[in-house]
Amino acid sequence: MHIRLPGGIEVVSAGEQPLHFATRKTSLLFAALVLAGPKGLRRERVAAMLWAGSAEQQARNSLRQALVDIRRLFPSTGDEAIRIEGNADAIWLAASADEADIWIFDQKVRAEDAGSLATAAGLYRGDLLDGLSSPGEIDEWLAPLRASYARKALDLVERLSLLPELDFSEQQACEALAERLVAIDPCAEQAHRALIRIFHRRGKTNDAFRQFLACKEALKRELGVEPEEATRALVERIEPLKTERLKEPKAEEDPSGVEPSRLEAKAEPPRAVVSVPEKPSIAVLPFQNMSGDAEQEYFTDGVVEEITTALSHVNWLFVIARNSAFAYKGHTVDVTRVARDLGVRYVLEGSVRKAGSRLRVAGQLVEAAAGVSLWADRFEGDVSDVFELQDLVASRVIGAISPKLEQAEMARAKRKPTDSLDAYDHYLRGMASLYRWTREGLEEALPQFYKAIELDPDFAAAEGAAAWCYFWRMANGWMTDRQKETVEVSRLVGNVAIAGQDDAVALAFSGLALGYVIGDYEAGSALADRALVLNPNCATAWSASGCLKACHDDPDIAIEHLSRARRLSPLDPLTFFMQCFTAFAHFVAGRHDAAWPLAEAASREQPYYLTGLRVAAASNAMAGRLDAAGKYISRSLTLDPGLRLSNLKHRVGQIRPDYFDRYVEALRLAGLPE
Repeated sequence: MHIRLPGGIEVVSAGEQPLHFATRKTSLLFAALVLAGPKGLRRERVAAMLWAGSAEQQARNSLRQALVDIRRLFPSTGDEAIRIEGNADAIWLAASADEADIWIFDQKVRAEDAGSLATAAGLYRGDLLDGLSSPGEIDEWLAPLRASYARKALDLVERLSLLPELDFSEQQACEALAERLVAIDPCAEQAHRALIRIFHRRGKTNDAFRQFLACKEALKRELGVEPEEATRALVERIEPLKTERLKEPKAEEDPSGVEPSRLEAKAEPPRAVVSVPEKPSIAVLPFQNMSGDAEQEYFTDGVVEEITTALSHVNWLFVIARNSAFAYKGHTVDVTRVARDLGVRYVLEGSVRKAGSRLRVAGQLVEAAAGVSLWADRFEGDVSDVFELQDLVASRVIGAISPKLEQAEMARAKRKPTDSLDAYDHYLRGMASLYRWTREGLEEALPQFYKAIELDPDFAAAEGAAAWCYFWRMANGWMTDRQKETVEVSRLVGNVAIAGQDDAVALAFSGLALGYVIGDYEAGSALADRALVLNPNCATAWSASGCLKACHDDPDIAIEHLSRARRLSPLDPLTFFMQCFTAFAHFVAGRHDAAWPLAEAASREQPYYLTGLRVAAASNAMAGRLDAAGKYISRSLTLDPGLRLSNLKHRVGQIRPDYFDRYVEALRLAGLPE
């Protein structure tokens, strides 16, 4: 017996005979049981998902009949290795680990060797359950799974193409998967890059260059954007003469005199090459606080953040992250220059006035290049209507950009984080303190988040932010009771996983805390992947994913994810964080000359960030710059006198063992005491 799900459901008997289910819903039920694995599905839930239009008792009867049909199917093969089991509450599929290709794929894709990755590549024949339509509720459950496996396949094909040694069959598996992925999505740059690398290995430089041109044309046609820096840099290394015409104008000379490497340029694209995508792109500038009360500043910032989040949920809209837009806070700005700096076509600006229980939100949407106001309006209501007013602003902006917008996309822009306005107020106060990124700021923020959670125990955004605080405390050596705080991170993240399924930032914060503090990389990455499915415009999610991959997985994919975060948020005050983990990714890949300039840049940006200082020390030491490494160790010990090699794990979290061993070796060479 064998079960295949990627590319469409197919069940084959031990004698290689295809088995056919009685109905489409029976097929869906069986596929859902395979995907659920040993944990199974609740009967009540699966009945409601598959037979949503039926009465409760009728749905249960239909489920019972479908299970009978499935049970009848298997004994006829003489193979009882697969069977349906269950109890009064749940049902599950009992089978050995090699019966379903999706299970084998999940196992092989986590491996490091080329043979296992090539096997996984051969198993991904197309989108999960491709061609099998599904009713509304099960589609809501299935769509994120499809997107998650598509992302795994893209990461897989890139990882496989980057391995230094591939035999002919492994190259063929990589090429075949890349071609399938490009056929599914012509804009899949990771798959295009894999093909470019495979062609280059075979000496087919012209084919590699033609693949780049096909990628460029697809991105221009479908999305109105240029290829990513990683793609351009790859082709320039392969064929510098052919790509000379593709190069951008030179960035301003670095006053430090340090010439960045190609990989550093890939990770840190110069501001001069930020291009405006032809798909709609927007930055939401900080609104003016018209309340006459500086204490209300946090509330105004919160309104803007929620409008930004609502807009970022629209898939066809490119939205600059809140942190970069807020670099202009408190300044008189020229919207044309802002748009050029951030690489966007539209800019939204406005004001918030809060007086007693009354609230007024005004906004103006400007097409920056022409300097023309496309839409301006103001909305008034009670403070309790704040979420409705935010949604109105977001909806009007979306409607002004695309008058033909479907109502479904408009609905996706709406997001209500909590029913408790008091909880929301405490959350906004906490975020205002958190964005200072200091020890004092975290000590002020945590009580605010816990107060918000007390008022609304299902407030995922507050729980995710609290989990991030503990990540930050660990990274800087500020934990006072490591065991107790680690247990608390587990509790917070568990709550977010249940209550925060539609909050990308909460999921990203939680995934990072889970991977770094707890050491559960698989579960942390799953949360980050879910965040990216929910909101591909979320710079926080790309940053969290990149950090996790730098510490546990593939450094080159980590660099690309962190680069996407930088493009979505080019002026982010957490740029130093992205630089630091980009540097660490280069470090674990052995590219020490690319790592140390980035780590030093991160330390200049935030001289009190201990992770940046440690990475700068380690990468300088391995690059042979021992004097510079010693200075960063000295600075680290001044800020964290108790730091030693013996307790380093309490600062750096649960990173991959071989990465940690390299890190210890480098810091010992830099002069960190035992």
